Amino acid sequence: MYTASGKSDKNSILTEHAPLVKRLAYQLKARLPPSVEVDDLVQAGMIGLLDAVNRYEDNHGAQFETYAIQRIRGAMLDELRSSDWLPRGVRQNMRKIENAMNEMQQKLGRPPLETELAKHLKLTLVDYQELLGESGGHQLLYYEDFHDADTKEHFLDHFCNDERSGDPLQDLLHGDFRDAVVHAINSLPEREKLLMGLYYEQELNLKEIGAVMGVSESRVSQLHSQAVARLRASLRERAWTGLA
Repeated sequence: MYTASGKSDKNSILTEHAPLVKRLAYQLKARLPPSVEVDDLVQAGMIGLLDAVNRYEDNHGAQFETYAIQRIRGAMLDELRSSDWLPRGVRQNMRKIENAMNEMQQKLGRPPLETELAKHLKLTLVDYQELLGESGGHQLLYYEDFHDADTKEHFLDHFCNDERSGDPLQDLLHGDFRDAVVHAINSLPEREKLLMGLYYEQELNLKEIGAVMGVSESRVSQLHSQAVARLRASLRERAWTGLA
């Protein structure tokens, strides 16, 4: 889209790619809890699109849409980080589940079943599963994990190399953390391991995963939250016991 003077028409480009922003917003929303408004993601995405228009040049080396997608997604993620989209109460509930998983794993010598976790938490199975559903969007890493408020220690420091680059995430990726994550994934129950593979490797959405696994979309969300909780519990345990 160019004007008579040969300059790109920003308004036309924004209008043309607005559906792309909405599509990316809804894809991201499917992985987040109900508290996140899709309109907020769209608004952030449009800012990312405008930034892409302003920065992109024909000789950039990539198609504009490819470049724009990176900027749009980045703007949406920045919005989520700044708004602290996962309520503290949800994180606290998931920490309780993670602690229960650790205790039951040590007691049983295997990954605990949902019924066993529910009983340990003094919840009905339905209430436990609802708690998992409310925790959609639970992440493997949070900023607080680098500055653990409960222990006054840096939980993830145990996985970092002695030589620090100044970028904690890069330190993790090049340290023992990656191996620990692989070990934790391999230790998941088969059903949850399949789900994680479909979600992160095949990049299927929750509805598509439900079709593959023969369960509802909401059930996939519950199982995903549970799998992430198992991974976090395993990583925390390996960190403190020096097994990483």
